[in-house]
Amino acid sequence: MTDDERHDEQHEGTAPGSGEARAPRGGISRRGLLGLLGTGVGAGVLGAGVGVGADRAVQAHATGASGASALYPFAGRHQSGIVTAAQDRLHFASFDMAGGTTRDDLVSLLRDWSAAAARLTQGLDVSEAGSVGGSPLAPPDDTGEALGLPAAGLTVTIGFGPTLFTDATGADRYGIASRRPAALVDLPHFSGDQLVEALTGGDLCVQACSDDPQVAVHAIRNLSRIAFGRASLRWSQLGFGRTSSTTRGQSTPRNLFGFKDGTANLKAEDTAAVEEGVWAAGSDGSAWMDGGSYLVARKIRMTIETWDHASLAEQQTVVGRDKRDGAPLSGGDEFTAPDFSAAATDGSGPAIARDSHVALAHPDQNGGATLLRRGYNFVDGNDQLGRLDAGLFFLCFQRDPRRQFVPIQTALSRNDRMNEYLKHVGSAIFAVPPGASEGGWVGETLLG
Repeated sequence: MTDDERHDEQHEGTAPGSGEARAPRGGISRRGLLGLLGTGVGAGVLGAGVGVGADRAVQAHATGASGASALYPFAGRHQSGIVTAAQDRLHFASFDMAGGTTRDDLVSLLRDWSAAAARLTQGLDVSEAGSVGGSPLAPPDDTGEALGLPAAGLTVTIGFGPTLFTDATGADRYGIASRRPAALVDLPHFSGDQLVEALTGGDLCVQACSDDPQVAVHAIRNLSRIAFGRASLRWSQLGFGRTSSTTRGQSTPRNLFGFKDGTANLKAEDTAAVEEGVWAAGSDGSAWMDGGSYLVARKIRMTIETWDHASLAEQQTVVGRDKRDGAPLSGGDEFTAPDFSAAATDGSGPAIARDSHVALAHPDQNGGATLLRRGYNFVDGNDQLGRLDAGLFFLCFQRDPRRQFVPIQTALSRNDRMNEYLKHVGSAIFAVPPGASEGGWVGETLLG
């Protein structure tokens, strides 16, 4: 079967009336169950396009559902968790495949993850036996901390890193090196990067978003158990307080600097812009990625204490917006387009500094390049000097990082006035395949 034929077989999934999504063919494999019964892997913290995508994004808003009662189907043309209305909580995990694993091992893992995710996103345990329905003499299939909790808008999004195609030694472990998309680039070293190896890269990623932190953690914890023997956790990150809105029904949130973040973010309702800027197309060069996207993750530590001692005027100059209402310093309200030619009222120069964050990140300054952001705040306690280890876990989706994230971040890393208050410590890029067909699995277009 060709990639195009597989694509034609895919269709937009809907949640069955019973609230239980159909698991991918055969459910979790025997090896996946052995993983559930094994010792497990810890999952702690180190230190729209047209159709189903837009429907998922506005589903809860349109039906009046609360975050606790929102249900998003796992199957569909696109994976959920991209244009879906951004939830309040995140648990993100990067995995490495185990040494000696085969293509069959990778396929079985993706089948098992998809089967479990199809249930978890409907508020169910990872298997029918679950946390309390199995033999009392064997470990439960499900860890049980979400027993009785609703799905709370849970989405599970799976991606493939560059090293899945060719590892650090140049080995093509799974016979897919020739199918690595050209857009799945190795991110360059940006000026000022202070990356920690333990917080970068990964063969696979899973993004679990929910309005209940326990539900998101439960998803990663159980997918980690299922992976036992085939993949292990490389790094993970908890996030709270979304720093972007992905639908027009959401207000603009604030980051830990106290400013509204993501005012100019793409919204699911901007279907033409999302189709152009978020979803990969078969004509881009990799037919198996048609309907997928590319995810960049960056862990950005904020020097909170230094920022907190900066004057309000300095903070606003750095950002390029008013701290109270988010309006650009050139005037208007939050959603007024910035006027980069406007002069400051005191005649001291432009109203919006040319090295401000807004000026350098705005599409008008980057050839029209846009990103769909889904970032989160994080606080990982204190460092050895007693400073708050906190900041932004930046996530963005796009059609081609070479034309979107890379040039934008290059400009920011060289000239952004905000760099004085930021330290980039983690980085990763992943190809996010199209969604699973009903009864299928994520990655089937590449490996099926």
